[in-house]
Amino acid sequence: MSENKPFGYGAKFYNMTMVVREDGKVLVLDRIKTDWPGLTFPGGKAEKGEGFTASAIREIKEETGLSVSSLIPCGVVHWADKTTGNRYIEFLYKALTFEGALLSGTSEGNVFWMEPEELRASDRLSPNFGLYLPLFLDGGYSELFFEWDGVSWEGIPQYFAYS
Repeated sequence: MSENKPFGYGAKFYNMTMVVREDGKVLVLDRIKTDWPGLTFPGGKAEKGEGFTASAIREIKEETGLSVSSLIPCGVVHWADKTTGNRYIEFLYKALTFEGALLSGTSEGNVFWMEPEELRASDRLSPNFGLYLPLFLDGGYSELFFEWDGVSWEGIPQYFAYS
């Protein structure tokens, strides 16, 4: 490959899953890592040779101790670094079916159940996680696109609805 990589050369793939109990409460991760601290749903990176759904199932198990199945797609979050062209694409899922014992916490943080509206109103959300919530909770959206400069998150989020 040449030194002059084309604009938009790099892409990273992530996942995030909202686990929902029968009573409607959602599983929340109080993330302690410095790169995205605060309240969020469990998730992470897709590893080499791993499908998106498989990566979501693995991340849920690692971060919560629960085994999920029958994931339901909730949409895609797409960040584009306008200075490098790199793309960060996050597949969002909902899990209504799960089993196992909930871990009290991991190196990611503690996990616990919370009412969705209490989560939405919290002032402890991870940066920009509030922008994700309409895809998980409101329905009707299929994509959130956000262009950024690689440092500042000041930009205009664009939501796209299912056709």
